[in-house]
Amino acid sequence: MTETFRALRLFKTDAGQEARFVDATDADLGEGDVTVAAQYSTVNYKDGLALTGKAPVVRVWPMTAGIDFAGVVERSEHPSFAPGERVVLNGWGLGETQQGGYAQRARVKGDWLVKLPAAISTAQAMAIGTAGYTAMLCVMALEREGVAPGAGDILVTGAAGGVGSVAIAILAKLGYRVVASSGRKATEGDYLTGLGAADIIDRAELAGPARPLGRERWAGAVDAVGSHTLANVLSQIRYGGAVAACGLAQGMDLPGSVAPFILRGVTLCGIDSVMCPKPRREEAWRRLASDLDLGKVAAMRVDAKLADVPRLAAEITEGRVRGRVVVDLNAA
Repeated sequence: MTETFRALRLFKTDAGQEARFVDATDADLGEGDVTVAAQYSTVNYKDGLALTGKAPVVRVWPMTAGIDFAGVVERSEHPSFAPGERVVLNGWGLGETQQGGYAQRARVKGDWLVKLPAAISTAQAMAIGTAGYTAMLCVMALEREGVAPGAGDILVTGAAGGVGSVAIAILAKLGYRVVASSGRKATEGDYLTGLGAADIIDRAELAGPARPLGRERWAGAVDAVGSHTLANVLSQIRYGGAVAACGLAQGMDLPGSVAPFILRGVTLCGIDSVMCPKPRREEAWRRLASDLDLGKVAAMRVDAKLADVPRLAAEITEGRVRGRVVVDLNAA
């Protein structure tokens, strides 16, 4: 085991925050009972907010950035994990209050880790990433609310992003008819239909102030955008339908009406991927192994190195990253 390892850390300065590549040591690791040789991470929207400082994501300084990673157990004092096992970690405050995934080594609580299904490699796990795991949680929420294939069209907002891309691929494989909403309809049409979208609408249709009730269009929806978009989506859900909400790309506000809830029986399902209980996490990763076409994951994948992360963080907050970025933590 080497004495030092590369890490991307955030520091608080008088001028604000500063991102630095450092040669870290085990003294820079977090507390925990499992040490992991981290192989891959990714760039999520929250990573972009953290690294650019556009939102107060980081609460402990200095902080190793990155909200997820996949790798191989090196040492373990936890009864459920042994050296050599492949694992993934999403959330649990990683990169916020716990030292994160943009490093070649991590020490974490074993209770936070999930063993990877045999069908998913560590690189594929980060091609899926927190965004894809969140997309699976959204699909599971719609299923719990009785939104079944054949019930009608399912809308996916922010469709060319990480959550949206994986949600489309999962829903299409399960037999749903998926409509994608994207601000990049002209340039990303082939990409979205390749993932399984049956139709594409321009996000501008949903971006303005919502009416209390609109025309019933969708049996269900996965929303990663929030604000006016989510309010419009809710107003257009069919009677008894549901929306899984997991993002705030447009904003944290919800300028809508109670009308969809009390007049159409619509359900709004909040999706929290950070503190999600472990049994549901394990179910999500099992479902990803069976219900996500990994060939489509390859189509949405872009490979990067740790040195690329600051640039990609800025680009993802500007809506200029398509699909899923896989960061090879050991690439030169």
